[in-house]
Amino acid sequence: MDRTVSIAGDPYIGVFTRVFEDIAIVPPETAPELIERYEEAFRVEVIKTTIQGSPIIGSLIAGNSHGLIITGMAKEEEIQTLSEYRELMLLEEGMNAAGNIILANDTFAAVHPEMDTELMEAMSEFLQVPVIPLTLGDIKTVGMAAVATKTGVVINPRSTPGEIQKLERVCDLPVGKGSVTMGSGMVGTGLVANSRGYLAGIGTSGYELSRIEDILGFEE
Repeated sequence: MDRTVSIAGDPYIGVFTRVFEDIAIVPPETAPELIERYEEAFRVEVIKTTIQGSPIIGSLIAGNSHGLIITGMAKEEEIQTLSEYRELMLLEEGMNAAGNIILANDTFAAVHPEMDTELMEAMSEFLQVPVIPLTLGDIKTVGMAAVATKTGVVINPRSTPGEIQKLERVCDLPVGKGSVTMGSGMVGTGLVANSRGYLAGIGTSGYELSRIEDILGFEE
């Protein structure tokens, strides 16, 4: 099975879509062929919506099986659509591009290091996981510097030993360095995954795919 896809020719599928264990969220204009690929790869229900009227779903939403965190500027119809699948937490001010600033799964969340402590505590209670401030390769937008599933975490290849150690203290999963689309360290921009499968942006090399499979525990 070909593990590389694009959104209208764009390899940055992690910017435009977000995948969880039971659902995938994609823009309304997503091609039927890509929706089929998501259904096949992840075995999920695919939801079509915008967030804040925008197709950059992956940048604007984060969460886990307990809840979804989205920008407080989301439209009412978008909130109603997503509320059918999870409880929602709205980021009302300041940092609100949730998918960029939050890396989360069902066991931990890592967030932009400048996030307010009270907001981190609220996220911890909402997602029911410990939350830590973190950079990966000195990148503060950790949601785009890594991808986390129930089986592993693929991180920016420039991540330092100290950053990895901090992550491993809250994450009892394999953590490994990887890249997408021929060398991009912003893994979250070009990779979407859950415990059942993964897809990477078009142009991701065979070596990069093999590395992703190894970290996330997939065997072809």
